[in-house]
Amino acid sequence: MKFPFLTVTRGWKSFYRFQQRGVLSADQRLWSSALKCSSSSRQLCKDKSFYITTPIFYVNASPHLGHLYSAVIADCRHRWKLLQGFDSKFATGTDEHGLKIQQAAEAAGKDPLTFCTEVSQRFKTLFSSCSISFTDYIRTTEQRHHRAVEHFWSALWNKGLIYKGSYEGWYSTQDESFLMPSQVGDALDPSGKEVKVSLESGHKVEWMKEENYMFRLSSFRSHLLDWLVKNPGAIQPERFQQAVLQWLQEDLPDLSVSRQRSRLQWGIPVPGDPEQTIYVWLDALVNYLTVVGYPEKHEQWWPVAHHVIGKDILKFHAIYWPAFLLGAGLPLPQVIHVHSHWTVGGRKMSKSLGNVVDPLEHSQMFTNDGMRYFLLRQGVPDTDCDYTHDKVIKLLNAELADSLGGLLNRCTAPALNPAQVYPAFCCQAFPRDQRGRAVAEDYHMVAAVISLPTVVEKHYDSMQVYKALEAISACVRQTNGFVQRHAPWKLDRDGDDRRWLDTVIHVTLECLRIYGTLLQPVVPEISDRLLTRLGVQTHERSWKDLDFLQRYLGTDCPFEGRPLGSDSGLLFSRLESQNGYKQKPKRSKKPAYLE
Repeated sequence: MKFPFLTVTRGWKSFYRFQQRGVLSADQRLWSSALKCSSSSRQLCKDKSFYITTPIFYVNASPHLGHLYSAVIADCRHRWKLLQGFDSKFATGTDEHGLKIQQAAEAAGKDPLTFCTEVSQRFKTLFSSCSISFTDYIRTTEQRHHRAVEHFWSALWNKGLIYKGSYEGWYSTQDESFLMPSQVGDALDPSGKEVKVSLESGHKVEWMKEENYMFRLSSFRSHLLDWLVKNPGAIQPERFQQAVLQWLQEDLPDLSVSRQRSRLQWGIPVPGDPEQTIYVWLDALVNYLTVVGYPEKHEQWWPVAHHVIGKDILKFHAIYWPAFLLGAGLPLPQVIHVHSHWTVGGRKMSKSLGNVVDPLEHSQMFTNDGMRYFLLRQGVPDTDCDYTHDKVIKLLNAELADSLGGLLNRCTAPALNPAQVYPAFCCQAFPRDQRGRAVAEDYHMVAAVISLPTVVEKHYDSMQVYKALEAISACVRQTNGFVQRHAPWKLDRDGDDRRWLDTVIHVTLECLRIYGTLLQPVVPEISDRLLTRLGVQTHERSWKDLDFLQRYLGTDCPFEGRPLGSDSGLLFSRLESQNGYKQKPKRSKKPAYLE
């Protein structure tokens, strides 16, 4: 689904009437009131409120890896804010209107709602299986959403920002998108006939002329520029904010925001005009407001909104959506977090190439937490990332099974810890003045773990989760080095080494407790098993419980002497190489794109 960029045909008299109605000067008032609303609303909302969304996913096909990636990123941030004590709301769902859905349902011999329900359930099943802890799952076919869209449309209409105009241009039914001539090229269809196609997607386009409703996007260009200049972190990573600023160097044509009902029946009718259907992207974007109770009860949540999106829908969220919100007098999102795409073997995933990764199948193959960890550890928001089985297996075996899991197994094994307790720390063996048995590398490790929460907080908050996981992984390696260096299995438990042995295990368990707590947003199941094994209760796993090695710092440790939890087996079982699994790409003479 994409918004049209089209030339509007209307006479100078119409333009003069808009001036007389005060529409052009009203833009300044809208901009001013929206900013004031944004500021005052943020002051009124709770200090600890947080709202994050994924895009709602189009139900033209089953979920793919990119959908899961968006959901895992948002879920990680949601869990992180809960860990910090925030009251967090997390929304995802499905976008179910549009001509493509209407045609797909007809081809399947089903009514549109039944078709949408079946596909939407596949997304819900995937998200539930991968521990996506959404607090609201929105479908655009719900009545609450229809009501919100109608109200939002009326708000724009009443301010003179929507008008009726005629336009013509190239249109791609498959993309639900109008295109400018520069976005269209020549190609041959399978029969050898010359056709026009979208240069972006490769899909066929046709020339279309209609009388529809238009939104006056052209009036908001300077306001959008001002917003981004004054808010350098509004779109992250920075390269995407720069891309939007570059787009805004050119004039913005007005947007078509409706389709003739004769062409598109499956959608929300334009209020007061049953002959027109509200365009799918305007309909879809309002879902973010629907979830928080718009138009009556959105004041607590909307001013603290954060969107997670793929880079392919950046223009809709960073230009069209803010313009709509400004027009309606509503605050703009605090941050739009953008991520790049996943490729397979360096190629874009495509059904015709046969390289589409089924996220449900792969999460069952590598475990739910395994898939979450890989996507967040390897996913770099500002560049495309490549997905292969070997990469997944090597990473998970190295960091979850061997490094983290091996460390836990060593220090909780009955041979090393026969009492199965959190042993005592000896300040004489590991003094702060470095005169005990600990060596310089040990103090470096302690310093790194003390500072780790601050490092992780910075990267979690900026959605650079891969950097947070690298910092945690580096500390895990240091802790393994600490254990290997002092070889507690060689120490005499019944002699002079007893207190040093207990101290080595105590320090290691304290490190593991910090790692397990910080990893909860990424791998909730693994973290739960780790912390449960250490005897850490559920109410002792929040941000405020991250005080590390308290005995070393001169205060009491609540875990010292506490029995360990039951042994539930390996933290993460090593994965076998999928030698028998090979993807067999289909040959194609033309570019293919994932729908």
